Amino acid sequence: MVKAEKKGTRLRIYLEEERRHRGEPLYEWIVRRALEEDLAGATVIRGHQGFGKHHRMHTAKILRLSANLPIIVEIVDEAEKINAFIDSIEDAISAGLITTEPVGTRFYSDEEAGE
Repeated sequence: MVKAEKKGTRLRIYLEEERRHRGEPLYEWIVRRALEEDLAGATVIRGHQGFGKHHRMHTAKILRLSANLPIIVEIVDEAEKINAFIDSIEDAISAGLITTEPVGTRFYSDEEAGE
């Protein structure tokens, strides 16, 4: 197992599930752009409940047909790549929140095992 340790930056983009960019869900567009820009990886997390700036509650309760749930897109990579990525996508984000924070990373790979 190959392991590499280094410092990185965690990017979190908080959105509403129904946000769109050019007809596509915004979170899907962001993940595709992260792939195109060769970032280390991206994960989309769908929240069960939350509220934002306007204090409107979004929830996954069974009786609601359109919950517009909170979405977090999380990406970790080098600070320079994260900052360039933010610059390249921020015009597409009309509402939401972007946070960054320094993180320590450990990358594990089983490439030597042939998998």
